[in-house]
Amino acid sequence: QVQLVESGGGLVQAGGSLRVSCTASGRAFDTYVMGWFRQAPGKEREFVAGISWSGGRTYYLDSVKGRFTISRDNAKNTVYLQMDSLKPEDTAVYYCAASTNYGITVRPFEYAYWGQGTQVTVSS
Repeated sequence: QVQLVESGGGLVQAGGSLRVSCTASGRAFDTYVMGWFRQAPGKEREFVAGISWSGGRTYYLDSVKGRFTISRDNAKNTVYLQMDSLKPEDTAVYYCAASTNYGITVRPFEYAYWGQGTQVTVSS
């Protein structure tokens, strides 16, 4: 069982930066693939970025490549999403999630544990 708590969301102007964090409690954080998803009003939840258990592999949604960076610190049970060059279309609730899948997956149903979400708003 893993409990996930996101933090660091907020309001930022277009072109700005924000870092969201997700801290896990429970056991064996370093055995989970971690992912960040987002959901905008009226839209489906979409995969944004994922990272392997070791941190050695990452994968991104095409529209955030080169702007967002996912990382993890297994000693702190924390995964991060650094978001740069933010655009108004990045506005959404951002969720972190943990998967026991062997590799990074973009499918929400393959993530067993979810945080409560943190709002990120990018103004134009």
